[in-house]
Amino acid sequence: MKTIISQLIDDFQERNLPAPIFRTKLFFEIKGKADVVIGMRRAGKTWFCFQKINQLLKKISRNQILYLNFEDERLLGFTVSNFQEILDVYYGKFPENKNKKCYFFLDELQRIDQWEMFIRRLLDSENIQVFITGSSSKLLSTEIATSLRGRSLTTEIFPFSFQEFLRYHGLFADKPGSFGSKTAAILRKAVKEYSQNGGFPEVQNIDANTRTEILQGYIDSVLLKDVIERHGVNNFTAMKHLVRTLMSSSGKKFSINKFYNTLKSMSVKCTKNNLYDYLDHLTDAFVFYRIPIHSRSEKSRMINPVKIYTIDTGLKNAMIFQNSSDFAPILENMVFLHLRRHNYQIEYINTRKGFETDFFARNPITDEIKLIQVCWQLSDQKTFDREYRGLQSAMEEFSIPSGTIVTWDDEAQLDNNINAVPIWKWLLDD
Repeated sequence: MKTIISQLIDDFQERNLPAPIFRTKLFFEIKGKADVVIGMRRAGKTWFCFQKINQLLKKISRNQILYLNFEDERLLGFTVSNFQEILDVYYGKFPENKNKKCYFFLDELQRIDQWEMFIRRLLDSENIQVFITGSSSKLLSTEIATSLRGRSLTTEIFPFSFQEFLRYHGLFADKPGSFGSKTAAILRKAVKEYSQNGGFPEVQNIDANTRTEILQGYIDSVLLKDVIERHGVNNFTAMKHLVRTLMSSSGKKFSINKFYNTLKSMSVKCTKNNLYDYLDHLTDAFVFYRIPIHSRSEKSRMINPVKIYTIDTGLKNAMIFQNSSDFAPILENMVFLHLRRHNYQIEYINTRKGFETDFFARNPITDEIKLIQVCWQLSDQKTFDREYRGLQSAMEEFSIPSGTIVTWDDEAQLDNNINAVPIWKWLLDD
């Protein structure tokens, strides 16, 4: 294994690094704490690390940086007993670095059992800033909670945000300073493409058929590596039905009990407990997100169904047929992801009067609360009246002075301190 590690270190030292599109997330880089980067496969975790490496290379020697990808097939035989060999080989090549601060980037480290013990030792005994990436939220968080105990800080990487999408395609490097007719026209066109194609970096500027094939391959890869292999799932039929149902349920309430009965009617065998596990596995792999009802009662949160959202609208479009007459779920999914990227704690509301509000979003640092409703267009009077009443009802019940309705392209100042904002403008709000 030492020979392989030595080869990988040499390869990195000679490698021409890409210059990724700047991602707005940042590493914490606090001494004595590991930086953990999590997110779905292909969302850009590795390139986010390359962004950091490129920044470091402006200040330090390249040999002060080590990068290893533990999904490289040459490391398939790597076990916890081989971790010391990384240090032996690295310092054997660069002994002068024993007296310098070094930076270790360990990609997809969760593949190695008991990896967290090595990380703890690095933090305790070496002058090394550690950066870890992984494709499993629960696995990393569980191991961190039990072994690192406050010795890590986590950054979640998503597919491109709308602003990163604009930057990638050379439209706007930063948020526009004004929204004149030319700028608005560019943003309208861009947000339509963004809603259809999504934000996975690899599928930008690719034709629709190839993009669909690649995105479907992402799901196959997640199911194989992050669900079937990792958790020993063997009921692939039930899992595939669950994935397709969840994809078509974005923005809708989802009940395992109802889905279980649907499977029974299709003569697909699966227990409810297994379905709960499968849903956990898929959210653990960052394909889907669940948001609960807003309630102080834990019982209420448990008995009411969750709402489901997908990691990327392009991925959703690649997996299901999208009815061209109803893009509202796509719009709602985009709103959810923007809130999630900005670390809001998100729930939905059913008011005492029986009205629903899509998003009760709380900033965990400032405690600011946003009430947000999603409505495709204000001219659809029946839908608008329902969404407006739901938002107003939630504002009254929770004593929140203002609310927002996010639309596809409508903008208006409404009564009762409610503003309607088009998605192409709202997504640029920090």
